[in-house]
Amino acid sequence: MVVARTAAAYESLVTQMTARSVTRVYSALVWGIPASVNGVIDAPIGRDHRDVTRMAVVVDGRASRTHYALEQSFHTPREASLLECRLETGRTHQIRVHLASIGHPVVGDAQYGGARAGIRAGRPMLHARELAFDHPRTGERVSFQVVVPADFATLVATLS
Repeated sequence: MVVARTAAAYESLVTQMTARSVTRVYSALVWGIPASVNGVIDAPIGRDHRDVTRMAVVVDGRASRTHYALEQSFHTPREASLLECRLETGRTHQIRVHLASIGHPVVGDAQYGGARAGIRAGRPMLHARELAFDHPRTGERVSFQVVVPADFATLVATLS
């Protein structure tokens, strides 16, 4: 999360978000193993017409693009994968919706199909690990990385 302390900083950040120059990288533990080790999910996202509390890939949705790369795959107790996800756009629940749409929902994500037997997770196994943007005042590229939470790391270690 980024908070602008001045109007000028806010305008700079909005411009960068619009220009898609802000880098947002996530780690996602998903069910199954994607057919391709790298991919782009380019599918519009909007309100689910059957359940307004959820988002979904819908024809009349907003353009959305997620890049993913396979970092590690697991075969027991069930097939799962650790993915790096990079957002090109930033829609509500974008990664969760996109990964579920290709048959690889986030482990522990009951809302989008990730609650299954075999791997126990108390929450969706999705972690925002890096945020980078140009500093609004200096123009210098700044990057913030966050270590994976203990529950996420423990689950990945258990699967390894």
